[in-house]
Amino acid sequence: MTARKIIIDTDPGQDDAVAILLALASPQEIDVLGITCVAGNVPLSRTETNARMICEVAARPQTKVFAGRSSPLQRPLVTAEHVHGKTGLDGPDLFEPAMPLQSQNGVDFIIETLRAEPAGSVTLCPLGPLSNIGEAFQRAPDIIDRVQEIILMGGAYFEVGNITPAAEFNIYVDPEAADIVLKSGTPITMMPLDVTHKALTTPPRIAAIRALNSRVGDFTADMLDFFERFDIEKYGSEGGPLHDPCVIAYLIQPELFSGRHINVEVETQSDLTLGMTVADWWGVTDRPANALFIGDLDADGFFDLITKRLARL
Repeated sequence: MTARKIIIDTDPGQDDAVAILLALASPQEIDVLGITCVAGNVPLSRTETNARMICEVAARPQTKVFAGRSSPLQRPLVTAEHVHGKTGLDGPDLFEPAMPLQSQNGVDFIIETLRAEPAGSVTLCPLGPLSNIGEAFQRAPDIIDRVQEIILMGGAYFEVGNITPAAEFNIYVDPEAADIVLKSGTPITMMPLDVTHKALTTPPRIAAIRALNSRVGDFTADMLDFFERFDIEKYGSEGGPLHDPCVIAYLIQPELFSGRHINVEVETQSDLTLGMTVADWWGVTDRPANALFIGDLDADGFFDLITKRLARL
C-alpha cells in the first residue's frame, strides 16, 4: 500500500493535536508532506508553536511546520480560547519546542507542493478555518485541478452551529475562504458537527489512552480531560466531541464513516446566519453535489483506531 501524500492545515487546538498525532503514527497509510498553520482556535503565533510541540511529543521533529495566514481573507479574526484555553493546548504541561519553524510561508508551501508533486497525488486536510487554502486557490488557480481531494472538518446541518446559532466555528471564522473551497470543483469530503458530535471522549475512552503509560498517552489524556469540560457543560453530553481526528481517521479507515454526496453552500452575506453551511441533505434543490457530507461513524471503532495508533508513538 502506497502512503497517501497529505498536507495538514491546522490551528491546534487539542482535537487538532490528536489528529496530527494520529497522522504521524500512521506512516503506512499517510505521508505528511508538511503541516501548515493558520489562525483560528488561537492566534497564529500559538498555532505554529503548538504544531511543533505536538511533533516533538510524537518524536517526529523532522516534520516540516509552516506558518500561514494570521487572519481570515476579509474579516477580523475570531478565536476560541473559551473552548481550548489561552494556549490552545491547555491541559498538559506545555513547553517551548526546539524544532524550527520553516522559513517559507505556509500558503507558498501549499502552492509550491501542489505544483511540484504529480497532479492528483496530494490531499489537503484542513482542520481549521480555510484561510490558507482559500488564499492558495485565489493566488494560484492552476493548483486546484492538481488536488487529489480535500477532506476537511467544518460545517453542520442537523447540529446547526457551535459558535453562533447557525454556524460551525471553522466555517464562521472565514466564510469567504470556505465559499472559495466549496465552489472550487475539487473533490471534497466534509466532517461536520453532525458526525463529530458522535465522537465523544467518554471517561473510559480517555482512560484507555492514559493506560498507554507513555508520554503521548499522558499528554493526549491531559488535553482531552481539559478539552471535554466545555462541551460537557454546554451540551450535557457524556464527553467532548473529538472533531478533527475524524479527518485523519477517514483517510486510514473510511469504512468507519457514512454520508451523502450532496450540495453544500456557505452563507457569506447575512449577519444572522453568516458562515452557515446550507447542506441539501434531502435533495430538495437542483444544485449539483459538490461534497461528500459525512453524517455518521462507528465511534467505538474510531476510538479503538486512535488508541492503537497512539500506542505506536
